[in-house]
Amino acid sequence: MMKYPLLWIMLINILWLPNLNAEPQAPPIKPTMLVIGDSLSSAYNMPSSKGWVALLEQQLTEKNYPYTVINRSYSGDTTAIGRARLPKLLAEYQPELVILALGGNDGLRGLPISQIEANLTEMIEQVQDYAAKLLLVGIYLPPNYGPSYVQQFQALYPKLSEAYDVPLIPFLLEGVALDTTLMMKDGIHPKEIAQPIILQTVWPYLCPLLEK
Repeated sequence: MMKYPLLWIMLINILWLPNLNAEPQAPPIKPTMLVIGDSLSSAYNMPSSKGWVALLEQQLTEKNYPYTVINRSYSGDTTAIGRARLPKLLAEYQPELVILALGGNDGLRGLPISQIEANLTEMIEQVQDYAAKLLLVGIYLPPNYGPSYVQQFQALYPKLSEAYDVPLIPFLLEGVALDTTLMMKDGIHPKEIAQPIILQTVWPYLCPLLEK
């Protein structure tokens, strides 16, 4: 070996050189999580980075769940608008998991329960036909809408959850809606300081879907 030091150095260098002809490995593609909702999920009247959906994406990263979160929640959206938008969103983002958080604006407008149910049903079926996992998010209405309408509205989400065997968050604003320090002056939208609380409400229902 000592007689041919230069030869051995050249041989070692060749053995340790990377294979320049090998194709570079693409980074793994993260699965997509699609959130489709209204102003309660769109970081209404605050920076988008402060909303519960953005906080969710941060928590997913911290807990090593490799998801890309796409938030397609818009203030004023109803179930009819969501139903119309959903096919394109599914085709565009190909989500592995969908969080469906619509219906509040329908209820506040006093739209027929049968119409809300038909729209939510269609969206649930679209997501299931697409073979994505689904988390359904419920919402409550103020009592001044009358006991009959309020009861029918609030019973709708558990009914759909059971019928289609999808997990349900009963009330997105649990622990927030009745606390005036956490709500904006309109009494409908949560403040920025309430967003981590909303995330805490969502997480226990979402986490089992991440483990599957």
